[in-house]
Amino acid sequence: MPLTAWDWIVIAGYLLINLAIGVYYRRQASGNTEEFFISGRNVSWWLAGTSMVATTFAADTPLFVSGVVATQGIAGNWIWWSSCLSGMLTVFFFARYWRRAEILTDVELTEIRYAGKPAAFLRGSKAIYLGLIMNCLILGWVTNAMVSIIAVLLGPMIREGRVVHLLGSYTLGNPSHTALLICVLILIPFTGIYTAIGGLRGVLVTDLFQFVLKMGMVIVLAWVAVTRIGGMQALTARLQSIGSAAQQSGAQVADPLAFLPNFGLGWTSSALWTLPLLTFFTYLGVQWWSAWYPGAEPGGGGYVAQRMFCAKDEKNSLGATLWFNIAHYALRPWPWIMTGLVALAVYSPNGGIQPNQAFAANPQQGYVMVLRDYLPPALRGIMVAAFLAAFMSTLATQLNWGTSYLVNDFYRRFMVKGKGEKHYVAVGRLFTIVLVLLSGYVAGQLHSVGQGWQIVLNLGMGTGAVYILRWYWWRINAWSEIVAMIMAAAVTLVLSQVTFSGNAALVFAKNSLITAGCTTAAWVIATLVTPAEPEEKLLEFYRRVHPAVYGWRHIAQQAPELPQVRDFGANALNCLLGCVMIYSALFGIGKLIFGAWAFGIALLVVAAAAGYFVFWNLARRGWQSLSGTSSSSAPIMSRSAGEHAK
Repeated sequence: MPLTAWDWIVIAGYLLINLAIGVYYRRQASGNTEEFFISGRNVSWWLAGTSMVATTFAADTPLFVSGVVATQGIAGNWIWWSSCLSGMLTVFFFARYWRRAEILTDVELTEIRYAGKPAAFLRGSKAIYLGLIMNCLILGWVTNAMVSIIAVLLGPMIREGRVVHLLGSYTLGNPSHTALLICVLILIPFTGIYTAIGGLRGVLVTDLFQFVLKMGMVIVLAWVAVTRIGGMQALTARLQSIGSAAQQSGAQVADPLAFLPNFGLGWTSSALWTLPLLTFFTYLGVQWWSAWYPGAEPGGGGYVAQRMFCAKDEKNSLGATLWFNIAHYALRPWPWIMTGLVALAVYSPNGGIQPNQAFAANPQQGYVMVLRDYLPPALRGIMVAAFLAAFMSTLATQLNWGTSYLVNDFYRRFMVKGKGEKHYVAVGRLFTIVLVLLSGYVAGQLHSVGQGWQIVLNLGMGTGAVYILRWYWWRINAWSEIVAMIMAAAVTLVLSQVTFSGNAALVFAKNSLITAGCTTAAWVIATLVTPAEPEEKLLEFYRRVHPAVYGWRHIAQQAPELPQVRDFGANALNCLLGCVMIYSALFGIGKLIFGAWAFGIALLVVAAAAGYFVFWNLARRGWQSLSGTSSSSAPIMSRSAGEHAK
């Protein structure tokens, strides 16, 4: 796919726009750490929510979806569709709590919720664990995906020596090496520069620009790809032909277009294009509440929590998180899925239009191969810019988010206290550079996108329930979280030496169930055998966050000035209706795409009705009660950035 001069001009223009946005917000970001890391807590719901969506649309996301569709069919996407349950929980149960806490990072919550040396240890260790180790893993696998994209798109040019040899002979004839060096020496440092200059406000605005670009282009690619192979009927017929060829060779085959797994194939089926029932029920029954994963943390957390902190008030915090979940799960998946189906129909060695063994070895590359072979030349430069947007939006957020932990929860908390705000902003920019260097190194060590993804998910398995219950049960203490983190890592390490039978999806389910079970049992025991947090600390937290009274009755009695909140039923109803709204919209759009008009419209009507009742219920209860200023909420006092350091 040779790129023309106009393609390169488009790419250069895209990069300059990002840099210009960062420079524009430089002065605002330099004021203090609240401006640099949470944009002064003055962001509207639509900008904060869109930034969440843009961040979760990384360079690896279309590749991952394409790989899932090729091996497990459309139903394989339940690996992330199931997290909608956790997302709705965050929207209606936790978004207001996060905003009400008025903290700079979610890690800071540990010393607000817990007391003493265990809390301090937990805060410092989580700052390093999340801000450095976990963050570099995430940055590494996202970079690894971008390396694959560049290697496929520019491979012929690199082999022919048409890429300028600024990187030395190391690049000659080796697309993967060249792509890695382009990411490490150009793209990552460039993103680090505008992130360090513009702070979170710059990241939010570039996210908005990047999201419009990349979402528009993935829709264009899906449309062009389906059209080029003859439309939906031709696509369906080709997939049926591939399935028939597989059956003739003796393989068991499921329907790749099914939205749900085939319940008649058994719990541990390894049929082509099937999602094993054991794995499906692991997603729906265990993963969504037990697994910590970036962007889908049970109870909220990470950069999702950061966007809640930066919202103007509790109403905007809830609105941002709700918009994120609607866009993330209901509106965005189908362009990726359709391109993945086209890749399967075109490149499958068993009856594809253009059989390709490289696709069989690594089906995740199918997405980029469709881009390379089917997109008109006039759009290639824009599509490359869209992939750069996907890569850089995630990279920018991870850099700013990871740096916030290292500065606020480690450097200022334990190393250098009492300095001016400009000092901590300068240190934040320095840490951004450090993360840029480390993430480039990690990218070179990971062998695949899936490797990094699985490490992160396994390390967080079983910890999620602690993050949910710490808001609702006074008995949770610092040791609950400490033991959960240690046990999840230990079990993951042990299971890495064990070989289970079955395909990758079955092995994942078995690992997840064992890890979640062991971790949950360990932290529950630790909670019951260790002392509770001091009542004065619990009372301070209750007054500050004002959670529902159910698990805080004896603490609530010590704060008679606060009305007791009993909103579980209303929140649970909204949570249920929110799930109905999103899943109905998701499947309704899918049915329309495949021509099932009556069923699709009916599902969209159900989605609209559920959405109406959600907003009606919120309005009935009073949107003003979400502002943090009414009598039904704990009074929220403004806290200066300096008060975050203890």
